[in-house]
Amino acid sequence: MSKGRIFSGMQPSGKFHLGNYMGALENWVKLQNDYECFFSIVDLHALTSAYADTSKIPENIYNMALDWLSAGLDPEKNVIFVQSKVKEHAELHLLLSMMTPLSWLERVPTYKDKLQQLGAQGKDINTYGFLGYPELMTADIILYKAGFVPVGEDQLPHLELAREITRRFNNLYSPIFPEPQGLMSEAAVLPGIDGRKMSKSYGNTIPFASSPDELRERVRMIITDPQRIKRTDKGNPDVCIAFKFHTLFNKEEVLEIDQACRSASIGCVDCKKRLAEKMVNIMGAMHVRRQEYEGKPEKIREILEAGTERARKVAAATMEEVREAMHLQ
Repeated sequence: MSKGRIFSGMQPSGKFHLGNYMGALENWVKLQNDYECFFSIVDLHALTSAYADTSKIPENIYNMALDWLSAGLDPEKNVIFVQSKVKEHAELHLLLSMMTPLSWLERVPTYKDKLQQLGAQGKDINTYGFLGYPELMTADIILYKAGFVPVGEDQLPHLELAREITRRFNNLYSPIFPEPQGLMSEAAVLPGIDGRKMSKSYGNTIPFASSPDELRERVRMIITDPQRIKRTDKGNPDVCIAFKFHTLFNKEEVLEIDQACRSASIGCVDCKKRLAEKMVNIMGAMHVRRQEYEGKPEKIREILEAGTERARKVAAATMEEVREAMHLQ
């Protein structure tokens, strides 16, 4: 029996790397067995910072769907759909924007930070769409009357604002919506192969779509203890990026690897070979699924269309209630 309904989404911003998977998608795959899940490719959200060039959005949507299916999201268990194909998201966003105090939006912790960060990259995001991002996020969630949203600790302020907006709507009009609760997830933080944050801009990623040989090659490039020059030198796993990967992908051998490194009974080359084989085994099923779906692009489109149709039915019913409550019938 389902524990409740979940909504979550991701912006289509290009191909996944392994850090993206460990950050959220791995958790989604687990949640699908216990909850009724609505997972959306939120392409409207992508426009808040990428409105000037939308040419890559269709390709990014396809690649994201392929990544999700490869990871193990089951289209029979979940509603997997494209946000912009369900027009009710935009309608509810507009209605929420009419009643949300401007001060609530301006106090979002990341608002000014992102203005500065993206401004430094030459992007002008002094737009209503960027300021109103939390309203669209709220609309995404409550449109499906989702009781839960998987979040990390850094996302809690955004969810609390969504709860405030929901509460205000319920008080002004009618108690239609449940206040969404955060479903806390301890997402693993995966560093890049050079020790910095894993990011495409740094060129330090492990692509999620890596073949076994590509995966082995990227693992071979992971930096280890910089003080360990010779094979006979004793290492320090505490400063070794490869060891960090072991703690995530090779938990059963972590203690052994730690001791072997400190005693110099294993070298960095062999250490990374063992890591690579563990990662290849863990991701083997994902690679097989990817190969199956890559040869069937029409199948991916059919899955998105079917999911979108399921989402539309729920969204349309919700908006009937909203319009009635707001006397817009």
